[in-house]
Amino acid sequence: MSSHPPIPTRVVLLAGPSGSGKSSFATRSGLPVLSLDDFYKEAGDPTLPQVPGSSDIDWDSPLSWDTETAVAAIVELCRTGRTRVPVYDIATSARTGEESLDIGRTPLFIAEGIFAADIVERCRELGVLADALCLRGRPSTTFRRRLLRDLREGRKSVPFLLRRGWRLMRAERSIVARQTALGAHACGKEEALGRVAAAAAGRRVKARAEA
Repeated sequence: MSSHPPIPTRVVLLAGPSGSGKSSFATRSGLPVLSLDDFYKEAGDPTLPQVPGSSDIDWDSPLSWDTETAVAAIVELCRTGRTRVPVYDIATSARTGEESLDIGRTPLFIAEGIFAADIVERCRELGVLADALCLRGRPSTTFRRRLLRDLREGRKSVPFLLRRGWRLMRAERSIVARQTALGAHACGKEEALGRVAAAAAGRRVKARAEA
């Protein structure tokens, strides 16, 4: 249980494998959205992890992500309704600026990204967590959606995207299992919408981590 006083605004953490539809779901919800992908570390950071047996940076490892800054932004949004967030260019692996995010007096917002599950416990301890979800689907569908998106946006080189795509498709079930173990409830989009609606109405949905 949190020892912090109640905070008017809370966050729904939306996790799931890359390509699982987190961004489109967040937009569909109609709630303000914080993109956690903007908190990636920059190329050249000596703490960036590598894919074992490869020279590729492992952008799917939480070690490639600035956890502390992301959590601080979530807490500031919950307490004040606004924060400054980095603008991150995935194609160049660099922060290109900073912008203000203002969610006003809304009681709920979504923070979405592949590392959202990694901060479930932190957000719960800080008293800002409304719910934590992990979108799941068919690995083949996720692979196709992810590859088409990454090619369209020119996120990385084609060989890199193919290597990453095959690796993630093989690992998808274990990715979902890990995020679930961290406290995110694995579900499809319709169930997720229902849980978000319940959180927006102030109703608690018993999550796996609270069972």
